[in-house]
Amino acid sequence: MSELVVLGFDDADKADTILNRLQQLQKEYLIDLEDAVVAVRDSEGKVRLKQSMQPSAGGIATSGGLSGAVWGSLVGLLFLNPLAGMVLGGAIGASTGALAGSITDYGIDDELIKRLAETIPVNTSALFLLVRKVQPEKLLEEFKGEHARILRSSLSPDQEHKLQGALATDALPSGPAA
Repeated sequence: MSELVVLGFDDADKADTILNRLQQLQKEYLIDLEDAVVAVRDSEGKVRLKQSMQPSAGGIATSGGLSGAVWGSLVGLLFLNPLAGMVLGGAIGASTGALAGSITDYGIDDELIKRLAETIPVNTSALFLLVRKVQPEKLLEEFKGEHARILRSSLSPDQEHKLQGALATDALPSGPAA
């Protein structure tokens, strides 16, 4: 099950910087992000959202097309015309895959992002993270002292306290990490 963590920063560029570091750590298999969004409120009070991970309907359409082609070929073999079955099955699979991808919302709820982003102060930023897996000890060590506030999370109270402690100070909290 994925965990939601929303961090607030006093600098408008800080959420981007932290997300870039997290994406590097993802390449090192220290964290597995399902979704991430940066929200920035500029000096005029306007909120900009930057989706960093867009699950596309194209990927679903491709897998639907391949699945449809395989099933179409098998059905086509029954009627001694596997090529026609493959083409028809691929077209049907791709179209249903694209339709399913376009109506399915992945990741962090858009309304939650918009609602919380409207609450951050001018010239600040927020980082919305949906985390599948994490190596907490190594991640806390990497981000200790970043001076972020937890705006919202689905972590347990103990995990949230440890994360806030690591972000707020230059020393890690004692005991096992979140």
